[in-house]
Amino acid sequence: MKIEELTAKVLNDNPSMDRYKLAIAVAKRSEELENGATSKLSVSSANIKSTDLALMEIAEGLITVKGFNDSKN
Repeated sequence: MKIEELTAKVLNDNPSMDRYKLAIAVAKRSEELENGATSKLSVSSANIKSTDLALMEIAEGLITVKGFNDSKN
């Protein structure tokens, strides 16, 4: 899936999140991945940028972004 499609999916699934909050969440998760955290996806992350991997994790719902995933409120 393209990065634009992943971004749209996350924003549609989480109405309380905007693109700026998403950028912050991706940056924080990307930093964690760069510092040795293991990915929660079952893909080979050797050729995937940490920012793309972080966005994929958030889009799949594997990473909970505190304060943003309460779409029912």
